[in-house]
Amino acid sequence: MQRILLFAAAIAAVFASPAAATEDDFNVWGGQFIFVDLDKDGDWFVRAEAQERFTQDADRLGQLLLRSFVGYRLNETATVGGGYAYILTDPVGPAQINEHRIYQEVTLTLINTEDGVKLTSRNRFEQRFFEEDGETGLRYRNQVQLTAPISEKTNLVLYTEPFIGVNETRFNRGGVALWRNFAGVSFPVAKGVSFTPGYLNQYVVRSGEDRMDHVANFGVTARF
Repeated sequence: MQRILLFAAAIAAVFASPAAATEDDFNVWGGQFIFVDLDKDGDWFVRAEAQERFTQDADRLGQLLLRSFVGYRLNETATVGGGYAYILTDPVGPAQINEHRIYQEVTLTLINTEDGVKLTSRNRFEQRFFEEDGETGLRYRNQVQLTAPISEKTNLVLYTEPFIGVNETRFNRGGVALWRNFAGVSFPVAKGVSFTPGYLNQYVVRSGEDRMDHVANFGVTARF
């Protein structure tokens, strides 16, 4: 329990720490996630998702993400798999960017208590291909997420996730390029379907002035 409290405090500290010399933007992000078991034992499963990100004070669709994943549950605490994602980024001014992404993923359950507190670590390694650039960007992401019950049907959800570039290309910054922190709640809205609204803070490292996105984030997850 002490480790869980320290993790929650660390996220709170990141949220509270003001960033120097940053440009701020308000976003609204939506996400739809579907999990489908492929066998009766539930070892193999697929995940499909779509995410719509409205940027520039939520005035326009700045990014659309479509992602697929095939996973295998090794045991109760470890899942492995891989997938493909297409990302259309439409910034103000520059031309659209078309990204194709292949990725591998390992998710580990670090803590899972009888009273419903769960701490997981999702490790994702991405190979990023851009139609506007012949180079391949390599990136590692580690999302550490805490879920804990706050009522009979509602869970607190906290996570932190740095994005670390392994190499440097035109579209792939080396080192820490993004850092996301999220705080929200999750509750069921139908059988097998949950809704997770919350606040997401995204810090974007740039060559000039860095940017901080303040995001109203809404996710719908369905499991079959």
